[in-house]
Amino acid sequence: MKFGILINEGPYQHQASDSAYQFVKAALEKGHEIFRVFFYHDGVQNATRLASPPQDDRNIIALWSALAKEHNLDLVVCVAAALRRGILDENEAKRGGKDAHNLADGFRISGLGQLIEAGIQSDRLVVFGD
Repeated sequence: MKFGILINEGPYQHQASDSAYQFVKAALEKGHEIFRVFFYHDGVQNATRLASPPQDDRNIIALWSALAKEHNLDLVVCVAAALRRGILDENEAKRGGKDAHNLADGFRISGLGQLIEAGIQSDRLVVFGD
């Protein structure tokens, strides 16, 4: 089965990102395909490379980056939601006149069309968070 994943909550405010990560990992282990993981609303906070959780806590951002690298996952961050929350890739930082960018490895910024495409191309779109 081919899954699209939508994450609407940040990594430390809600369980949604952890649940989505575990779902994606289990689905891949069972041989399913993940078409795309789309981060929307506060879910875009999962894509900042500047988060520094305590050493005894899990680093969900690093976990997503590693999983994306290992399985060639498409981790897409909504551009409008990201810009509102200060999540920028190199291009958006230049366009906005900012002196830094903070998008974590394995993530990319794009528009809502990527979410629509995930819904069309996937057998199921699974939503995590409100």
